[in-house]
Amino acid sequence: MKRFNHPIRPWLLIILLMLLITPLSAMAEGPQDMGGWDKDAPYNKFYDARELDSFKGYVKKIFTVVPMPGMSPATAMLVDEGEDSVNLVHVCPEWFAGPQDIGVRRGDRVNVKGVWAEIDGEFVFMASKVKKGDYFEFKVRVTSDGTPFWTMTPEEQEKNRN
Repeated sequence: MKRFNHPIRPWLLIILLMLLITPLSAMAEGPQDMGGWDKDAPYNKFYDARELDSFKGYVKKIFTVVPMPGMSPATAMLVDEGEDSVNLVHVCPEWFAGPQDIGVRRGDRVNVKGVWAEIDGEFVFMASKVKKGDYFEFKVRVTSDGTPFWTMTPEEQEKNRN
């Protein structure tokens, strides 16, 4: 019986490994271009932590929206406070957490903390935290200064979640 021996050249193996590893390391770092969601971007300048506010209501809809021209989409919610008051809430960039990732659904009663801002003539609520019930909260900003979680390292995020 003849054995088929075809040695794999070491340089070919190295190239194949690099092609596999490079995309994985790029995904682990997160997006290089934050699509207008950078800490010092114009959008984030609307967040003034000194103006912290909160409200309660029922989630009517969860969807994506472009907060300002040229930005990548945001995960957003419409929250009904009652008495004909429905608030548009910007939660975070969709690439950080999509509508299915924020832990709330249509009909859930939520307590939302953040700040009010007027962006392109429309009042929106920029969330720092969305809380549902006694045991669940989705935190996206440091409450004390408004630093977005999506601009932090995983270690910084974990430190600030508690």
